[in-house]
Amino acid sequence: MTREMGAALRRIQLGSALSAFGLGFTVPYLYVYVAQVRNLGAGTAGVVLAVFAMAALAVLPFTGRAIDRRGPLPVLLVASGLASVGAAALGFASSVPAAVLAAAVLGAGTAVMQPALATMLVWCSSTATRTRAFATQFFLQNLGLGLGGLVGGQLVDVDRPASFTLLFLIEAAMFVVLGVTVTTVRMPRPASLGDVRPADPSAAKGGGLRALLSHRAMVQLCVLGFVLFFACYGQFESGLAAYGTEAAGIEPSTLGLALAANTAVIVAAQFVVLRLVERRRRSRVIAAVGLIWAFAWIVAGYAGLGHGSQAMATAAFISTYALFGLGEAMLSPTVAPLVADLAPESMVGQYNSAFALCKQLALAVGPAVGGPMGASLHGPYIVTFVLFSLGITVLALRLGRRLTPVQDQPSVAAVPSRVVAVSLPEGGDVAGNAPSPASASAGH
Repeated sequence: MTREMGAALRRIQLGSALSAFGLGFTVPYLYVYVAQVRNLGAGTAGVVLAVFAMAALAVLPFTGRAIDRRGPLPVLLVASGLASVGAAALGFASSVPAAVLAAAVLGAGTAVMQPALATMLVWCSSTATRTRAFATQFFLQNLGLGLGGLVGGQLVDVDRPASFTLLFLIEAAMFVVLGVTVTTVRMPRPASLGDVRPADPSAAKGGGLRALLSHRAMVQLCVLGFVLFFACYGQFESGLAAYGTEAAGIEPSTLGLALAANTAVIVAAQFVVLRLVERRRRSRVIAAVGLIWAFAWIVAGYAGLGHGSQAMATAAFISTYALFGLGEAMLSPTVAPLVADLAPESMVGQYNSAFALCKQLALAVGPAVGGPMGASLHGPYIVTFVLFSLGITVLALRLGRRLTPVQDQPSVAAVPSRVVAVSLPEGGDVAGNAPSPASASAGH
């Protein structure tokens, strides 16, 4: 990595961490703010949360092409501006239409920021440094969210709407800071970014959604990503929370401790885990996460169905979130870099956006499925998500067969490259499409 790339990377990660800090101020309190502070009712609060998610689904299909055509920086600036306006508007929203519209703007802005930031990280890293770059971003984002939630909790007062307005204004300011920070970045274009070209000209000409859907490895990764987010993040604040309070008798305040344990494990374990996974196959690391999460769901089953003491049930429930955190720390240096390394040079933004769309779908479907099951069908709920977690292991191992050795384990690459091996949208097995030595070294 050049000095220019390193400086750009640090600024991008700083801006990302500060925006996460701003999100942490409001995300835990959005439901309470709409339903109780603004007295708009639980139904409206549910609509606001749904609109926040649906806005992301509406804009992500168009985000990738905009990133690839205009570059990630202009797209990120627009997204941070939208998110800032949405956050500020939500802080003053006192009617249903105002709250719903503000949530839509905020949701659209924050959704577009994800693939834009991911593409900027790709541009500012090489194959050898990309794993650590994404792991660092994940670490800083979780640290920012945790600190934001902690500070925000000290400022809020349900009896003072102005205290919540302050939180949303702080969030809006952090999005502005993100925009200002990234404008100081001189985006480097590594030599390999422009020189590595798909070996199959017909694949390069197709582009767009059709080319992505013909790329079997990427389609499998998107399916795997949906299951990952459905079985974990999609349950945190819905099904698993409902299961904990209904089946395990967990106090609502304990949910905050469980989420804190999740964040603490991520922050404490991220770089320890990174050293362990950097030189291992990505597909096997993801497969191991499936096993860890299956065990986490079994522990959750003990918490609600084990008929032990309340103290043991509480400890088991908190341990479930901690185990999820360990799996998340293992995923951060594997999944996001793999998306980038599968993408043809001209479609990095579209690949990042497609994966973000799958994530958002999982976050929308997960609560709808898990919430009712966690609240009433306790045994079937645990069994279902143990099976989903084991499915992660199976899907990861199958994906590994479609990856080139360098895509699956970048540490084996003799020479760093923006595109790990030419992995193309095609109808056959991408594992057989490694570039020739001449084409692999053309950009260096």
